[in-house]
Amino acid sequence: MNNLKNLRGTVDLLPDQLIKWQNVEKIVLEQLARASINEIRTPILEMTELFIRGIGEETDVVSKEMYTFKDRGERSCTLRPEGTASVARALIQNGMLSNHPLQKLWYMGPMFRYERPQAGRQRQFHQLGVEFIGYDSVRSDVEIIALAWDILGKLGIKELNLEINTLGDLNDRLNFQKSFLKWLEINKNSLDLDSQNRICKNPLRILDSKNVQTQKLLENAPKLFNFLSEKSRKRYSNLKKNLEVLKIPYVENFKLVRGLDYYTHTAFEITSGSLGSQATVCGGGRYDDLIKQMGGPNTPAIGFAIGLERLILLAGREFEIPRNTDIYIINQGLIAESLAMDLSRKLRNYDLLVELDLSGASFSKQFKKANKLKPKSIIVIGDDEAVNGEFIIRLFDQSGNRNEQEIISFENDIKLENWINKNLLLN
Repeated sequence: MNNLKNLRGTVDLLPDQLIKWQNVEKIVLEQLARASINEIRTPILEMTELFIRGIGEETDVVSKEMYTFKDRGERSCTLRPEGTASVARALIQNGMLSNHPLQKLWYMGPMFRYERPQAGRQRQFHQLGVEFIGYDSVRSDVEIIALAWDILGKLGIKELNLEINTLGDLNDRLNFQKSFLKWLEINKNSLDLDSQNRICKNPLRILDSKNVQTQKLLENAPKLFNFLSEKSRKRYSNLKKNLEVLKIPYVENFKLVRGLDYYTHTAFEITSGSLGSQATVCGGGRYDDLIKQMGGPNTPAIGFAIGLERLILLAGREFEIPRNTDIYIINQGLIAESLAMDLSRKLRNYDLLVELDLSGASFSKQFKKANKLKPKSIIVIGDDEAVNGEFIIRLFDQSGNRNEQEIISFENDIKLENWINKNLLLN
């Protein structure tokens, strides 16, 4: 008996499931191309130091969730838990910012975090990320939020809610943190244990604690918004005005701080009421200090990430429908089988979805299989057709009823092309 199984928190994506993944990804990639955003691919495996410096040593991701190990050279390696730090590293290492200080980039691929598996989130999960590098205008914040909103809308996802906040700049947060830490020390014993542990490590994260008692207590805590400079307030006001111009509805959530240390100014999340407690579909924000902290030039940036598993859960049933086979080739006999192989290659050059029956079964069994697939047309090549150097092609209507068949010579490419254009490509 075979006891080999996939690891907990990893899943096999089977052919039937991947139809929906591929259809969703196709829409996403079309939207990114229309927005003139270029793809970047970074390694799945990185130096552990990258994420300690890039994300922050005291974040939950780095302290609790990373898959870290030593390789044979005794180097500490980590399976990437998110994509932004890797993109920043690639930009710096490859000198991309010296020639092109403005970059719009996207990435898509597997990420790894050791946490409790749940619906829409596994230990190996897939993420789409978009990063606008070198842009400091508030318009870039608005454009990237609009891009995420439109991608989700294009996929027909319902009950979308946009939450926004401003985290100010580094000085704003330092001024707030002094006051907040004093308040935390006074109220320490009333906080939940997890929040107590965060006081010395990552106090801002206490603001988005899930503990009801702590949230009630926080109502009387100092507010970050009250420590914003005039410049930061004006920036946030312009963000809201621009979203209103684009008719993108939003809710202000001053407790929204996101989970990573590198955010500044704009932070946002898009949630869906269709997902229950795990409502966040997209999260992002501005990180003007990250690239400089990692040894690169002073470079403003903003980005977002969308979890693809949650996207698949939310996308409509229409994305589960596979593209119909255009032509199914039924063939039998040595010469017929060779001709069928050659013809199938020729037909695929027309961007047709062609299935060549390789079973060698009887004509009746091949016809049964073809009928189950419901192709738009069927080609039949038997001994008689092979001897005559021709094949029979039959078209079916949407109800599956057979239309008139036509006989075409293997040598008559013009007649074949005209038939394809008339019956398959132009319909």
